[in-house]
Amino acid sequence: MADQYLHSVRILRDVCHGCTNCLKSCPTEAIRVRNGKAMILPSRCIDCGTCIRRCTYHAATAGSDNMEMLKQYKYNIVLAAPSLYAQFPEKISAGVIWQSLHDLGFDEIFDVGLASEYIAMEIADYVKNYTGKRKPLISATCPAVLRLIQVKFPELIKQIVPILPPAEAAAIYIKSKAAREHKLAKADIGVWFIAPCPSKGANIRQPVDVIHPEIDGYFSVKEIYTRIMKNMSNLGSGKRNVTTGSSYGMCWGSAGGEIASAGLVNAISVNGIEEAYEALEQISMNKMPTLDYLECNACQGGCIGGPMVAENKFVAESNLKRRIAVMREHEPADREETMLASMVCKGFPLSQDYTIPIKPRPMMQLDDDIIEAMKKFEQMEDVLQSLPGLDCGACGAPSCQCLAEDIVQGRAHDMDCIYKLRGQVRKLAYGMIELSKQIPLTSGPEENLSGPDEKEVLPGAGK
Repeated sequence: MADQYLHSVRILRDVCHGCTNCLKSCPTEAIRVRNGKAMILPSRCIDCGTCIRRCTYHAATAGSDNMEMLKQYKYNIVLAAPSLYAQFPEKISAGVIWQSLHDLGFDEIFDVGLASEYIAMEIADYVKNYTGKRKPLISATCPAVLRLIQVKFPELIKQIVPILPPAEAAAIYIKSKAAREHKLAKADIGVWFIAPCPSKGANIRQPVDVIHPEIDGYFSVKEIYTRIMKNMSNLGSGKRNVTTGSSYGMCWGSAGGEIASAGLVNAISVNGIEEAYEALEQISMNKMPTLDYLECNACQGGCIGGPMVAENKFVAESNLKRRIAVMREHEPADREETMLASMVCKGFPLSQDYTIPIKPRPMMQLDDDIIEAMKKFEQMEDVLQSLPGLDCGACGAPSCQCLAEDIVQGRAHDMDCIYKLRGQVRKLAYGMIELSKQIPLTSGPEENLSGPDEKEVLPGAGK
């Protein structure tokens, strides 16, 4: 079961101290500590990156591609997300960032913000014409949230809007356009995303809701930011092939930007995995039936707070707001007029042609055989009843229920529970004491072999 899931987040065992800092913070209870090292259960992991933030030893990390991979393609396009621009103060112009990306080896730059504007229009239209019974509708732009719904709230899948994430829409459009203009096969064109979080990277490798992603790989925002800053004083010059959008696409980088871009009023934005979990839990109980739309981000502050960015989320938010304010000085005052003026791309992909239905992902599948699974479930319930129910995490599992599941699955032993182990040791100690009372204390096997000591008075002596 675990082999079918691909993930960006991984644990560096040589660095891990087994401290359990990551254990209790994982929203899907995907982490265990065994033999002094943390491990990730692939069927539970949603690549939210919470463990990366919590790990003080930097043992939890996220992989990305190597820049050398650009050499495999004849033409390379980079998808620059708003979260990248947020790393730089507004005094570093977009032109400088574009030139830096060109110098890094990218032939063309396409702003994901422009795709966000197309997607915003699609979202607004979908919400307006929605006739379903259950509300609110839930944003599909954060892959970590989609995976969270898959494993913890599958009943909410029908409320997810079937609309492409902006980066995927951008890749589909720009790869086809570049193939036509440069007379190249799509296989010769590399499309690269600059990702702020591991969930977006994992979605490229194994998409949740896209038929076939056109993104060929990804680099972290932090890596690209570092490379740009190192080369800032040695920029090249020349014509740059750039497609960019308006401030309303740029605002998608921070929490609330999606709602603002789509012009939704009866909507709320939640950000951070804890808030996202709580909001989804309330929706699953039908506590917000009059709300139209939920913008949901797994990272605090939105994408600018991802674990693969360079700047602090508050610094990034300040940078992004200032950059947006400067852009709006040169744009029409009306939101829709501004967005329509920037939408110069013809033939932009429609989500209905590229999205696939999202399927539930069972978090706890005890066995493929239903009869055997039922037996294991009964065993798990028996084991759980024998555990203290403290959910202390000392056993290397985040809760007693998780330990019970691990024991039934053969991943742990009931003596991993420190309370059961202590009880067993106490029982053994008392048993040893009782046993010692029944055994005569002798100094060795040769004692009294020659008969009783002369001074010892035998029973009946002297009578």
